[in-house]
Amino acid sequence: MLAWWILAAFVAGLLARQLSLPPMVGFLAAGFALGAAGVEAGTALHELGDAGIWLLLFTVGLKLRFKSIVRPEVWATALIHLAITGAAATWLATGAGGLGWQAAILLGASFAFSSTVLAVIVLEPKRELRAFHGRVAIGILIVQDIVAVVLIALSAGTSPSPGSLLFVPAVLVVKPLLDRLLTLTGHGELLVLLGVVLAVGAGGYGFEAIGLSGTLGALIMGALLAGHPRAVELGDALWGMKELFLVCFFLSIGITGVPTLAALGGAAAMVLALPLKAVLFFALLLAAGLRARSGFLAALSLATYSEFGLIVVQLGVREGLLGPEWLVLAAVSVAISFVLASPLNQAAHGLHARLAPLLQRLERRKRHPDDEPVSVGSAEVLVVGMGRVGSGAYRYLREQGLQAVGLDSDLGKVERHLQAGRRVVYADAEDPDLWHRLKLDRVRAVMLALPDIEAKLIASRQLRQRGFRGLIAATYVYDEERGPILAAGCDVTFNYFAEAGTGFAAHMADALAAAVSARCDDAS
Repeated sequence: MLAWWILAAFVAGLLARQLSLPPMVGFLAAGFALGAAGVEAGTALHELGDAGIWLLLFTVGLKLRFKSIVRPEVWATALIHLAITGAAATWLATGAGGLGWQAAILLGASFAFSSTVLAVIVLEPKRELRAFHGRVAIGILIVQDIVAVVLIALSAGTSPSPGSLLFVPAVLVVKPLLDRLLTLTGHGELLVLLGVVLAVGAGGYGFEAIGLSGTLGALIMGALLAGHPRAVELGDALWGMKELFLVCFFLSIGITGVPTLAALGGAAAMVLALPLKAVLFFALLLAAGLRARSGFLAALSLATYSEFGLIVVQLGVREGLLGPEWLVLAAVSVAISFVLASPLNQAAHGLHARLAPLLQRLERRKRHPDDEPVSVGSAEVLVVGMGRVGSGAYRYLREQGLQAVGLDSDLGKVERHLQAGRRVVYADAEDPDLWHRLKLDRVRAVMLALPDIEAKLIASRQLRQRGFRGLIAATYVYDEERGPILAAGCDVTFNYFAEAGTGFAAHMADALAAAVSARCDDAS
C-alpha cells in the first residue's frame, strides 16, 4: 500500500508542477483519487503525516521569537478575527446548515482558523518567515493554534493531565541540556536524529501523552533551541525529511472522503468567503499600524482554511455532534483553499505592486515602529542580505576601508550583527517603497546577496526606476537566473557556488607565495 501512496503522490505532484502549480496541490488531488478508488489511509499514513506536521512546526519554532507573539498587532488581530469570523460562520451553520448551537459553534470555529502548514510552506521558500509580515502572520497563527488546542480538548471532552502542569517548567529547566546536546551532535546524521527525537518524540508524542497538543509541543521544543548558534543548521538538516512526511499529510487529507455534489457546493460557498476573510485580516492589520504592503502580504498568507479545522470537525463527528458529510465538506474546503492560496502567494509581491496606489490610501498616518525603513547614513556600499555571503562581503569591504552598511529583513539577524559591532539596518528588500524612501546619495554600489531571485529582481528594478546610477551586483545560483538579473538592471553577477573554487585557489596561491617568500628570506 505504501508503494501506491508514493507512486500516486509522485505522478500527481509532477503533473501539478507541469501546470505551474505547487506539487502539494497534486498531493491533495492524489489523495482524493485514492479515496475515490476505495483506498484507506490507515494508521501508518496518519502517523507519518503527523510526523511531517511536527517536524514542520519544530523548524518554525527554531526561528521563533516569543516576544513577537505578545504584541498587540498579533494577539489582538488573531482574537478579534477569530471572534468575528467564528460568529459569522456559526450563524450561517445554524441558518443554512440547520445545526444545533453546539455543533454550529464547533463548525464555525473550525472555519475561522487559517492554515499554519500552508503559510509556512509559502513563506519559507521565499525566506519571509522572519520578515516583518511573516513574523506577524506566524504569530497570529500561533495564537490561533493555541485557541484550537483548547477547543480540541473541549470537543474531545478531555483535559490535560495534572502532570502537564509541571511538564513545561521541566522543559525550561532542561533547556541548557538541550543546548548542550545540539552542540555535541556534530554536523552529520546525529544532528538529524536529534531533531527528529525532539520534534516527534518529545514534542509530538511526548506532549500528547500528557494531554497536550503534539503540534504545540513540537513548536515549543523548536522554540527552546531558537537562540542556539546551530539552530539554522538543524532546520536545514531536517528540510528533506520534513518535506517527505508532509506528502503523507496532504495525502491523508484527500483520502478523508470522496467529495459529493453537496460537499462540492458547500465547499464552493466556503471558498467564496475567503476574500472576506483576507479583507478582514488586512483591515485589522492596517488598524494596528502596519503599512499596506505588510498587511497585504500577511493577510494573503492567512487566506486559507486550516488543517486544525479538520481535526476539530473530525472530533465533532466522533462525538456525534456532526455528520460525516461535514468532514468531507471541510476537507474539500481546505484543499481548494490550498489550491487557490498557493499560486496567489507566489505572485503576492506582483499583486501588491499593481494594487499599491489603491492600498496605500488606506494606511494610517501613525506607522508601526517595526514597519518603518531607516536611513543608511553615509554608507558608500550597501550590502543587502546579511547571511554568510553578505556578511563575508561586508567584512571584506570594511577591511578595505570602505564605508559599508548591511540591510536585512530578519530582525534577529540584525540584532546579532549590531551586537557584533556591525552597521546593519532592518528593512525588507522586497518592499518596492523601500528603494524610494532610502537616502542613497552617497551610495556608489549595492550588493544583492539575497537568496530569493524575485527579491533581487525587485530590488534591481526599483533602484533603476528611482534613478540610481551606481553599480549593482547580485549573486545567483542557477545559470538561468543570470539573464533576468542582468535584464533587471544589475551590472555584475556572481555565482558563489561556481566561483567558490576560484576564491579558494586564490587564497591557496597567496598562502603558497607567502610560504615561498618566507623560505627565500630564511635562505638569505
